[in-house]
Amino acid sequence: MKFMLMMHAPRTASGEYQVSGWSPDDFKAHIEFMHQLNRGLTDAGEFVGAQGLAAPGAARIVRAGKGGVPAVTDGPYPESKEFLAGFWIVEVETPERAYAIAGEASAAPGPGGKPLNMPIEVRQVMCAPPVDQ
Repeated sequence: MKFMLMMHAPRTASGEYQVSGWSPDDFKAHIEFMHQLNRGLTDAGEFVGAQGLAAPGAARIVRAGKGGVPAVTDGPYPESKEFLAGFWIVEVETPERAYAIAGEASAAPGPGGKPLNMPIEVRQVMCAPPVDQ
């Protein structure tokens, strides 16, 4: 079973991710935690992929426009208190294992090494039915 684990991060008053105000050492510890988590998932054969995402200010919403020209607007949803900061795709035997990984990711260190306890949304990746040939 494949699951997407989506890391949601709180916005600062300016609307951006709070890591911009962290010390270099705190940021380095946070990133090293993520690398260790990914190595552990790789070693367990559960890692499919992971990426961090740019801050919400760089996000755009795109919809189909007239004549096939994309209609592009700024940012995700300005009224939201949190935004998608990154994600993992994991392949595991049970939903409970995906929840355990999400719990570990949620405890990533923040300033002073204190766990952030970020919300991690866990959703199963759907499979399309086979195509008849």
